[in-house]
Amino acid sequence: MSSAPPDSAAAPAAETVPIERTWWERRGGTVTVALSRLALVVVLLAVWEWSAERWFDITFTSKPSAIWTRLIEWHQDGVLWANTWVTLEEIVLGFVLGSAAGALAGFLLASAPRVYRVLDPFVMALYSIPKVALAPLFIVWFGIGTNMKVLLAAATVFFLVFLNTAAGVREVDRGLVDAVRLMGGTKRDIALKVILPSSMTGMLTGLKVAVPYALIGAVIGELVASNRGLGYLINDAAAQFDTAGVFATLVVLSVIAALLNLVVGLFDRWVGRWKPLEART
Repeated sequence: MSSAPPDSAAAPAAETVPIERTWWERRGGTVTVALSRLALVVVLLAVWEWSAERWFDITFTSKPSAIWTRLIEWHQDGVLWANTWVTLEEIVLGFVLGSAAGALAGFLLASAPRVYRVLDPFVMALYSIPKVALAPLFIVWFGIGTNMKVLLAAATVFFLVFLNTAAGVREVDRGLVDAVRLMGGTKRDIALKVILPSSMTGMLTGLKVAVPYALIGAVIGELVASNRGLGYLINDAAAQFDTAGVFATLVVLSVIAALLNLVVGLFDRWVGRWKPLEART
């Protein structure tokens, strides 16, 4: 009688063969998007330059070549970098301070549902106040120095990060929390190993949304009362009817916003390494 073959004689499992992709197959989509963006910018600038003196009065619209000339002039006499550094310092400090306070407050308050329900209408009332209306009050409290602009930017950022972090905490899967409790997890385990990682998506969304508002808070403070910074440059250029100078300052602010968004995006990727690949896109 023949006996069944031993397990060791079973057919070996099929091996997984890695798919070899070319550089273009891996990076082609990203390169195409980047080139498309560059082409769009070039076309828009070319149309603007060509039509500025034909269709529009350059006194009001300026043109890319004049804006570039103004940036070169400010670079050569040091005005650009001195004022950019002042505004950049205010933006970064305000963003970090407001984000840290908003994330911490959102996590702690949303983890205590009853406390959050009590404070929610007051938080929304404060959030609804236009931040430009706070500038005169902040001047009275903190003067016209750097502290006023930093705190105004932080106040603008705080509510966005707070609300998004709190929403992330409140949307945590309660079944997962109950499962950790059944396995003997403590409140500390639940907070650090379940709620905190699950709420990161909301917090990161708040950080991304808050980047332009940090710029808005700092520049509003400079527009209201300042003798340096990019907001001061905008005021000074507008007072002299220097449209090219106003646009040049807006270009610098756009570059700062893009760089800050890039940093937040890199932080998002670093924090989200634990997520499945399809959840990172």
